[in-house]
Amino acid sequence: MAETFDFIIVGKGMMGAAAARHLASSGARIALIGPDEPQDWGNHQGVYSSHYDNGRITRTIDPDPVWALLARRSIERYGKIESESGIGFYSEAGCLITGPAPGGSDPYLEQVIAARDRLGVDAPFFEARDIPARFPWFQFPQGYCGVFESRDAGYINPRKLVEAQVTLAEKAGVTVVRSEVSAVVRVGGVVNVRTIDAKVFSAGRALIAAGGFSIAGQLLPRPLDLTVKARTVLFAEIAEADLERFAGMPSLIEAAPEQDQSYYLLPPIRYPDGKFYIKIGGDPSDINIGSEPDVRAWFRGKANKAAADHMQGLLARAMPSLQPASLTWKPCVTTFTRHGYPYIGFADSGRIAVLTGGNGAAAKSSDEIGRLGALLLQDGVLDAPEYETDFAVCFR
Repeated sequence: MAETFDFIIVGKGMMGAAAARHLASSGARIALIGPDEPQDWGNHQGVYSSHYDNGRITRTIDPDPVWALLARRSIERYGKIESESGIGFYSEAGCLITGPAPGGSDPYLEQVIAARDRLGVDAPFFEARDIPARFPWFQFPQGYCGVFESRDAGYINPRKLVEAQVTLAEKAGVTVVRSEVSAVVRVGGVVNVRTIDAKVFSAGRALIAAGGFSIAGQLLPRPLDLTVKARTVLFAEIAEADLERFAGMPSLIEAAPEQDQSYYLLPPIRYPDGKFYIKIGGDPSDINIGSEPDVRAWFRGKANKAAADHMQGLLARAMPSLQPASLTWKPCVTTFTRHGYPYIGFADSGRIAVLTGGNGAAAKSSDEIGRLGALLLQDGVLDAPEYETDFAVCFR
C-alpha cells in the first residue's frame, strides 16, 4: 500500500529542499523525495544534481528587478537558516562586478549602477585606475571599471545549503525519502509517486523540482519548454602554502562586450577532497541536451575539454600571476525557461506542479524560489503580486 501524504516534493536539490522547509510550517504531512549525492560519479547510473558543488556566487545587485528581489529575500534568510540548522553555508567575501566604463557603447555597468541605486545597496564604484590597489589579485582590460558589493554578497556552498534546508525540514516533521523517483502518475484526485526501489507514495498534490531532469517524460503529464545546456566548469587548485596571499579575495563577475570573454570566478574554497580551488565558469559552448538519458550521460562523462581550455585562458588573463597546483574540470547543466524566470505553476489541473528553471541565476535565490513553490502547493495558486512576472509554466 502507498504511504499517504498531503504534499510530495520530488527533487531534493536547492529549490525542492527549500520548498519542503517552507511548506513544513503549514503542519501538513509532507514527503521530500530525492537521492543523496553519488559517491562514484563516473559509474553512477541514476540522476545527478547541479548543487553537487561547494561554491556559487551570491549578490543582491541585479539589473533585473525579479531576480534582484528573489536574491534579496533569500539572502536575508541565510543567517536564520544557518543558526537554526547549525550548518554554515554562506561566506560574505563580497562580489566585484567589472566591465567597460560607463558612458561607452556597452551599457552593462551603467545598468548595474542603476540597479544598485534603485535597490539602495552600499556598493562603491571603482574607476579603472583604482582597481589594482584594492583588488590586487585581478587584471582587467584597459578602461574596465567596477562596482563592489561588500555586504550580503560573496558565495554559498550549495551542498551545505541543501543539507541545512533538509535538516530543518526533517526537524519540522517532513519525511525525507532518499531515493530516485521513477514515475509520477495522477489517478483522479491523487498523485502517485513511485521510486526505483518499487515504493509508492501518494498525495493530493506533488511538486516536481528536478532541475535539468524535469524534462524526463515519466515525471510530468506534459513536456516542458525547458532548454537544458551542457556546461563545463574549471577548477584551479591552490596549494595551501599559497592561500595566505588570497585572503580577502572576493567573488568576481567580468561582463565583457563579447559573451565568450565574460566569466565568473570565486576565491579559493575547500572542496570535499580537502583541497582548495578557484572555480571559474564562462563556458561559451552552446550544447543542448535533448533527453533525460543524455543528461545522465553528460554528468557521467568528462565534460568539454575545449571549454575548459577556453576558461583556462580567461583565468590566465584575469589572474596572470596565478600558478595553479593543478587544473581539473567537471560537467554541470544549466536550465533555461522560455521567459527567463523559474517555472512555478501547475502542469495539469491543480495536482502536479512544477518548480524548475534556474536560468543560471538561481542558486543564491533558491530559498525564495522554494518559498514560492511551497505557496503554490499549499494554496493551489501562486499569489505573488510583488513580482513583475507570474512565473508561468510554458510547455512544448
